Amino acid sequence: MALRIAATASASVSRIARPQNSSFFFSAPHHNLTLKFHNPLLPPPIHKPGTPIVTGSRCHIRAISEAAVEPAISKKEGEEQQSPENWKIKMLYDGDCPLCMREVDMLAERNKSYRTIKFVNISSDDYSPEDNQGLDYETVMGRIHAILSDGTVVTDVEAFRRLYEQVGLGWVYAITKYEPIATIADSIYGVWAKYRLQITGRPPMEEILEARKKKVGMLTCTKTIEIGTMTHCLD
Repeated sequence: MALRIAATASASVSRIARPQNSSFFFSAPHHNLTLKFHNPLLPPPIHKPGTPIVTGSRCHIRAISEAAVEPAISKKEGEEQQSPENWKIKMLYDGDCPLCMREVDMLAERNKSYRTIKFVNISSDDYSPEDNQGLDYETVMGRIHAILSDGTVVTDVEAFRRLYEQVGLGWVYAITKYEPIATIADSIYGVWAKYRLQITGRPPMEEILEARKKKVGMLTCTKTIEIGTMTHCLD
């Protein structure tokens, strides 16, 4: 991701090593297996009503799934984590960008403790420019945007620096405050922003914008007609 490249370039100039991102591990639910064997030379066990009888070399296997007993995180709780009430900076991110999401996931994980960042997915059907300083979908797709609690809009590497500062990682981008590092970092990020769709194997910007326009139009459409395999809006 470009911000990684920018940080690397900054680090190479200042001879400061760039830290690695935190790794995330996911473990599938496992089962606890209890095996019970009965020796035929010993007296049979006392049988209690309602319990299975185990005899000979047969074994009784009991599988208990941890997933069944662990409480699931509700959708409401997830939304609250994404939208803390007293946020200090709002991150507008492209939820359809796989590389971008690695960065978002890392920040979101740390934000569970700090609760200072509000995350807004611009690819969501509910994204509203009116709620985000008038920044429309095409504009925020062009490069990273963040909005401070006072309404100030920041972009490019400065946006990343501000975001990192809010989760205790300000030192990662601290050097980008100074010239000529700031200019170099923004230039490198600009290259990434320009070609990120191609790099991540996505369609050109024009096609994405057209698809977005049709999708939003269909969501607001009240009258439709189907012609063949196509659905058309009559509003």
